[in-house]
Amino acid sequence: MIRIFLKLMLFLACLNQPFGATASETKIMIIGDSLSAGYGLKQDQDWVNLLQNKYAETKKSISLINMSVSGQTTDNALLTIDAQLKAHQPSHVLIELGGNDGIRGFPIKLIRKHLTELVAKSKNNGAKVALMEIQIPPNLGPRYTKMFTGNYQTVAKDTGAYLMDYFMVPIAVDKSLMQDDNLHPNEKAQPLIRDFMEKQFDLWLNK
Repeated sequence: MIRIFLKLMLFLACLNQPFGATASETKIMIIGDSLSAGYGLKQDQDWVNLLQNKYAETKKSISLINMSVSGQTTDNALLTIDAQLKAHQPSHVLIELGGNDGIRGFPIKLIRKHLTELVAKSKNNGAKVALMEIQIPPNLGPRYTKMFTGNYQTVAKDTGAYLMDYFMVPIAVDKSLMQDDNLHPNEKAQPLIRDFMEKQFDLWLNK
């Protein structure tokens, strides 16, 4: 009788699960800077919120946890990532960082070290990790710029992190999609970034 009861309870639990649901929701924690924090935008206009709303509308079991902070650097993120991982227990972590480091001319090796530590901490917490390949303006010269971008390929190769395309590449070349500072995407750009990132996440999650 006990065995029959347990089977019945398992059957009823399965009926309560939406079609195609997994045992646990995909939780993507985004550790980024102002580009993902919605700098200069009204509340809920940023691409992260727009994508979360789209997931809700299409009933996709994906939760986005936005830990992005305007002005955040890789060393800043290292101070808080342990607490964030413990609090949210994400299944996936996207690291969208390094732009502020590069603009300020931080040493290439130091940026690489910080990115490697961010990936390692996330993986050690059981999360799958994606590293966005950030690009910066050529203000500090072509050599620094090339070495900066090359960091991401090196870290991804060394750590096994998934290397993700940078969402600002198609946006930054169009002034109509940028704020007056010519550094941050405006409201008009957010749906474009949302759609870009939805495809990027699909590629990553289905890999």
